[in-house]
Amino acid sequence: MNQALTDEGYIDYYAILGLGRDAKPGEVRKEYRRRMKDLVYEIGETEITEEKRAFYLLEMAKLNAAFYILGNANRREAYTSERDSLIALEQRWRTAVDEHSAEADALRREFDRRIRGFLSKYIEEAMLDAGRDRECVEASNWNEAHERHASRILRHYRQSLYQKVLERLPFVEVTPPNIDWSERTETVQSILSEMMRNA
Repeated sequence: MNQALTDEGYIDYYAILGLGRDAKPGEVRKEYRRRMKDLVYEIGETEITEEKRAFYLLEMAKLNAAFYILGNANRREAYTSERDSLIALEQRWRTAVDEHSAEADALRREFDRRIRGFLSKYIEEAMLDAGRDRECVEASNWNEAHERHASRILRHYRQSLYQKVLERLPFVEVTPPNIDWSERTETVQSILSEMMRNA
């Protein structure tokens, strides 16, 4: 396998807030508020097109979800554990494929089920739940109109992350087709000759 293991596609809420895993709840709150304030200011200074609205809604939803998840000890622990476990499962699957292990297909199925669940939970569900959180609403002015518009954008974002993960995974080794070109040439010539006779 040529593709190196990467965490691309597994949404990283620590990176979204620019924080390390050891960040304290107060640091999470402070960084979230600072980034949200900057984003709201930027939105106010920008002429909003449909494309920019989608971009800003997604950025706002990501910041809200980062605060919502990392600012709560239980949600943070669950998210971090699930993310790390999923990355480790991808590595186990890659190793099984490299070693031609019989468990590779079972690992593939388990990984596909879990990556879909992880992205649904931590993209659509978490981002929409965060938009209903009192502190997120206060900082971002998120409302029902935002949620209505965001639902489609979040589905698209989830699918784009899923696609990034799929593009690097070892589903099957593709072997080039074995084509006998001389036989193929003779067959085509035979068909053309038959058509000429019948014309």
